[in-house]
Amino acid sequence: MEYLKAFVVGGLICVVGQIILDTTKLTPAHILVIFVTAGVVLGGLGLYEPLVKFGGAGATVPLPGFGYSLAKGAMEGAKSKGIIGAFTGGLEATAGGVAAAIIFGYIMALVADPKTKN
Repeated sequence: MEYLKAFVVGGLICVVGQIILDTTKLTPAHILVIFVTAGVVLGGLGLYEPLVKFGGAGATVPLPGFGYSLAKGAMEGAKSKGIIGAFTGGLEATAGGVAAAIIFGYIMALVADPKTKN
């Protein structure tokens, strides 16, 4: 049942992104920023936590989940280290994901043979 919940929640997040992409003139970069910012705001307000508890990886893997992790890390850092922790906590919470994105992006750049669109 956990897999089904994750699939539905993650799928709905992607559907929202696709609808925004299809019905507006926003670029994928704009949507990326909107989703991460929404995750930060909803995480900071405590509204994203119930979605994470329900959807698991379906809520934490997409872009709003990254924003949620940033917000959660910043809040935990602020509680333990004060104002400095508010700045460093988000980076500590998401460092693994950022490092993986850089490493796998580099590997794909070496392996792939990209071509420009005509």
